[in-house]
Amino acid sequence: MTELGTIGLMDDGDIDLIEACIALSLADRPRGDASRLRHLMQNWAISLQRENAPANGQARALRLAGLIAGDGGFTGDTADYDNPLNADLVAVATRGCGLPIALSILYVALARRVGWRADALSLPGHVLVEVHGGSTPALIDPFEHGSSVTQARAADIARQGGGMPIGGRFPVLGNRQMLVRLISNQASRARLAGDVVRALTLYERLTIVAPQMSALWWERSRLEQRLGRMGAARASLTAMLETTHDPALGARIRTTLAALARSDN
Repeated sequence: MTELGTIGLMDDGDIDLIEACIALSLADRPRGDASRLRHLMQNWAISLQRENAPANGQARALRLAGLIAGDGGFTGDTADYDNPLNADLVAVATRGCGLPIALSILYVALARRVGWRADALSLPGHVLVEVHGGSTPALIDPFEHGSSVTQARAADIARQGGGMPIGGRFPVLGNRQMLVRLISNQASRARLAGDVVRALTLYERLTIVAPQMSALWWERSRLEQRLGRMGAARASLTAMLETTHDPALGARIRTTLAALARSDN
């Protein structure tokens, strides 16, 4: 089992997405039972390994969707989208629904478990999965029951979210970036709800998982300041200063640290 505190020390490629998500879930619900999620992943992988492995991306994508969306019934939660459990993979395994990033992690993790290449693609407000094999990769939308997506449809989804692919390509999310997106979804909803304490808890978690992402420390410091935790806010800014190589950002951090020091006097 992956310990939450060790994720930030791992190389990106060494992160086991499923075990990392279980650690995140148990941080909120220590009595949560991750056995269903582990069993599903194991059984799906066995099913894929028993078959003649399809060689092209489209066939692989269809097989993944057939297991996860078809047999498993996993799809997007359109009735209660903002439910925090939609970003909790252990809860998703029980409820059968979740956010785009949570469902995408299932697809990517399962594909990789059997030696297939699959990536989560970052769209504005959405995530798709690209499954490789042969000359042409296939796009699927885990939130829409694992349905196939054309490049034109992907571009349309991006436009609806207020963006477009750069050079015809959407950014690929690394393992750590997927975890950050998963937690950030919860943090954003906590902030919108005015729950600063919960938002700070999640930003503390974010800086554990991705300590080199400077922007996370900035947001953590802002939340700490709102709660009057000035010593903690200074510590977060100092940690941020140690992770950035941007001179302008470094100057901004030092200015903020100086202002916090003055406020204590």
